[in-house]
Amino acid sequence: MAKGRILFINQGVAPFSAEDEATVMGRQLAQFSQELGREIRVFMPRFQDVNEKKHQLHEVIRLSGMNLIVNNCDHQLIIKVGSIPSARLQVYFIDNEEYFVRFGDTFDERGFLFPSNDERILFFGRGALEAVRKLAWQPHLIHFSGWFSGMVPFYLRRINKENAFFSGTRTVLSLYDDAFQGSFAEDMERKMRADGATAKDLRLYQNLDYMTLMKAAITYANGIVIASPNVNPELVEFAKTNKRHVLDFNPDKNEFFTKINKMYDSLCGSAINN
Repeated sequence: MAKGRILFINQGVAPFSAEDEATVMGRQLAQFSQELGREIRVFMPRFQDVNEKKHQLHEVIRLSGMNLIVNNCDHQLIIKVGSIPSARLQVYFIDNEEYFVRFGDTFDERGFLFPSNDERILFFGRGALEAVRKLAWQPHLIHFSGWFSGMVPFYLRRINKENAFFSGTRTVLSLYDDAFQGSFAEDMERKMRADGATAKDLRLYQNLDYMTLMKAAITYANGIVIASPNVNPELVEFAKTNKRHVLDFNPDKNEFFTKINKMYDSLCGSAINN
């Protein structure tokens, strides 16, 4: 099996996030891939419920400080890092006082989407990629998971229009049973257009709700992992109709993670050995 550089962009990673099938896999798959000899980086949002003191997070000064424009306003990108000693993993956190410090995870106490979640997913998607670019660490493949990471492929295309840093980088999306009710703000299209969205992009993101966001992410991803036995059947059918590389769920984690890593090699080809 080839090695290569794999970037994981997750909505959550255990133990920084509460344990569920997505956050546990976010940790275990990264660890499994690293133990195969791959070079990896892991990013997630620094949600309010991430305990900085308990996990000894600290700011990475050389990566922090840049401003990202979202909705025509500057927002400071802060990068923090924590570690999982037992797994020998480092996890980078995308942080910003307005988008993360003042909010909980993704829903309010009534179970509704936070009104600013549209801007938060824009900031997170772009912030993770900009941080990697500032690291001067070029991944062969980006594996993103959780709907909060759903704007990663949009920004990957946008950044590639400006320079060739991510040229040739392939993408894999993990689908989970993580659907939510409701839609993002009605002016999401305007905010995306201000950030370089084309007419083709916007056709995929109209009336943005969970299904629309995930179908857009599927459309742009090179490979799809069905990471839960309870993924919405409509999304599974959409993925299998539109993509050659779709990996079905397997409860045997060792076998499943091995197949995922073989998918990485298949998508990247000979480039992954460079």
